[in-house]
Amino acid sequence: MAETQAPQIRRLVAPNPSPMTYTGTNTYLLGLRDIAVIDPGPDNDAHFAAIVSAIAPDQKITKILVTHAHLDHAPLARRLSAHCGAPIYAYGDSGAGRSAQMIALSAAGAIGGGEGVDYDFQPDITLKDGAVLDHEGQELIAIWTPGHFGNHMAFSWNGALFSGDHVMAWASTMISPPDGDLGAFRRSCAQLQQRRERLYLPGHGDAIEDGPARLHWLLAHRQERESQIISHLQGQPNTAQGLAEAIYTDIDPRLIHAATRNVLAHLIDLCERNLATCQGPIDLQAKYSVI
Repeated sequence: MAETQAPQIRRLVAPNPSPMTYTGTNTYLLGLRDIAVIDPGPDNDAHFAAIVSAIAPDQKITKILVTHAHLDHAPLARRLSAHCGAPIYAYGDSGAGRSAQMIALSAAGAIGGGEGVDYDFQPDITLKDGAVLDHEGQELIAIWTPGHFGNHMAFSWNGALFSGDHVMAWASTMISPPDGDLGAFRRSCAQLQQRRERLYLPGHGDAIEDGPARLHWLLAHRQERESQIISHLQGQPNTAQGLAEAIYTDIDPRLIHAATRNVLAHLIDLCERNLATCQGPIDLQAKYSVI
């Protein structure tokens, strides 16, 4: 059953809990008559049925918005669109929004990545940063927030910010290059800090009552992680996995791969800022040193 999160905003949680998705993907239903669906979620029969059942006879889905092209957020959009006739809105396909550096690293093929990407995702309508849609007489604003993913968008409506996987309360944001980009993540956080919304409704987990405070924590957390990496590299060169194993000593062993991806994001960012250097081309096996 859909849970009320705020006035005119309901949430359904997809049945896809995991160490990476927490209790499952949040699908949001916005409006009283015309319904906008944010993040339909994975292509799951039970979740599709739950969304359809949550739409009353006097309601109609008129918009489907996708924060980003991961398999736990985007695939059901196409089936839902075919069912209700509503167009799909997003920043772009799964490759949209990458920096030139990430495009080059992806082409080189040496850093891996691509975990959980919905490569088939294609919106009907692409949205630019700052695009404004009318939804039930209120502005629905699209905010491009790359960092977790190149095509990631947050959406603002009725005083709430739908933050996708960019800002969550239960965990720090996963950044796995080349889809993830730490420099872009920091810039997106700074952009959101200029906005007025306090209530953040994330892609996984519970609502965040003080979104700006969470943004401050996320940026401070990244700065602390960067300092740890630099400190370890001052002793001797190391790989991304070697650093992850040295730094993430208290996590579930199933998450060490994710930790390695996050460390790699930091290493790429440090190299880009000339604070570290890579012994050879940037890749997963390379050793990194501080300058």
